[in-house]
Amino acid sequence: MSLTTHHDTQLDCLTLQLGERFDFSVHRDFHDACLGGRAPVRSYVIDLGEVSSMDSSALGMLLLLREHAGGERAEIRIVNAGGELRGTLRVAGFDKLFLLH
Repeated sequence: MSLTTHHDTQLDCLTLQLGERFDFSVHRDFHDACLGGRAPVRSYVIDLGEVSSMDSSALGMLLLLREHAGGERAEIRIVNAGGELRGTLRVAGFDKLFLLH
């Protein structure tokens, strides 16, 4: 599986750790993990530490998560993004929509 999750019930935080590719191939797993019938949690952490490639469907999934989590009120942190991924996120304006660490 190219996506693992951990729900910290004390902090009500869902962490999604993605594998090498963050693209349409993980769409179903991503949807099931954080959107499919699940009530929003207080915060989300998207760990891109192992991701070497990301496409436009990944950006779309992040936007859907943001909407599901409450839009501007959402607390979603994107962590461990390498230089190229961080650049892609900034060019797309995601540094204004998400917390990049």
